[in-house]
Amino acid sequence: MILTDTHTHLYSEAFDNDRHEMINRAISKGVQRFFIPAIDSSYTNAMYKLEDDFPNQVFLMMGLHPTSVKANFKDELAHVEAQFQKRSFHAVGEIGIDLYWDKSTLDIQIEAFKYQINLAKKYKLPIVIHCREAFDEIFQVLEDEKSEDVFGIFHCFTGNLDQAKQAISYNMKLGIGGVVTFKNGKIDQFINQIGLEHIVLETDSPYLAPKPYRGKRNESSYIINVVEKLSELYRISVDEIAMITTENSKTIFGI
Repeated sequence: MILTDTHTHLYSEAFDNDRHEMINRAISKGVQRFFIPAIDSSYTNAMYKLEDDFPNQVFLMMGLHPTSVKANFKDELAHVEAQFQKRSFHAVGEIGIDLYWDKSTLDIQIEAFKYQINLAKKYKLPIVIHCREAFDEIFQVLEDEKSEDVFGIFHCFTGNLDQAKQAISYNMKLGIGGVVTFKNGKIDQFINQIGLEHIVLETDSPYLAPKPYRGKRNESSYIINVVEKLSELYRISVDEIAMITTENSKTIFGI
């Protein structure tokens, strides 16, 4: 069984004491590819170190996370573009809008989001979207920027069925992780109405650990718990879930 974690913050300080052991645990469970989203310039070197340590398993994105869109966001975007000029990446991400932490930055979050979508168009790459309490705003930007070359993943999808269908209509796969195992997560109530061709797996580790680890540090090996829940919901084998979602990730990332 080959699994792909399409979104994991392996450089997080939460893994400083056992990073290699944690990654090797995941590899031993069949996770062969780890896609690493960027947050801001303070993590760039740590991302490159991860790639050096696990060159066959780690695949990097580059972008500015919406919660890092502050007064200096244009400097941060310049850093993002400078990295693209130096080397290749597998996606522009994670980018988007987050209105949970700070609604006052909405205008510059939208500006940064659109700027980075156009970077993705320029480099012919997928985008990986972060959306928190901002579905309407995200969809408006996607409507403004839509074209055949805008595609990617709606990371950590937590919306309803109509929002899932709308995200898919904008050429987005749905990133499904630990939330599908939560009693109050709600996506377990409708996700099997979405064709598996529209779904990829993720952990968002160290965040959002699935049951039975909820409330603890998440790690990429726990993706198997997500697979098992999807197997139950779709009534097909874990091997089929793994195969289909890994093929979907290859389609998105070109690997």
